[in-house]
Amino acid sequence: MTGESSRSIADVLQDILANVQTIIRSEVRLAKAEVTEEAAKAGRAGAMMAGGAVAALFTIWLLLLTIVYALATVMPIWGAALLLFAVMGAVTAILLVAGKKRFKTVHATPEKTVETMKENVEWVKSQTK
Repeated sequence: MTGESSRSIADVLQDILANVQTIIRSEVRLAKAEVTEEAAKAGRAGAMMAGGAVAALFTIWLLLLTIVYALATVMPIWGAALLLFAVMGAVTAILLVAGKKRFKTVHATPEKTVETMKENVEWVKSQTK
């Protein structure tokens, strides 16, 4: 029966190298997962911001249409256009605020990976002492 004390230095170093390789592979997988998750968050927030931008364009268009109707006819039809302008303005504000809040939750750095890499460096240091 061979104990831990009878292992050669080469065997120990080989085991350490294999463990380090496994750790590095795990860290790369973790980093990929974290970056993918954050990219998905950014994509959703960007879609909301794009929706807000489109709504803003329609709001401006409706304001201009309201002014045209008001000046051209001075009839109640412009009231309906103004009401639609107010509704589109509210939709625009809601989408832009929601998109801005979502962008604040996006983290550019893979924090979990950085933290575990620090732990792994400490572990490797303790194994080589």
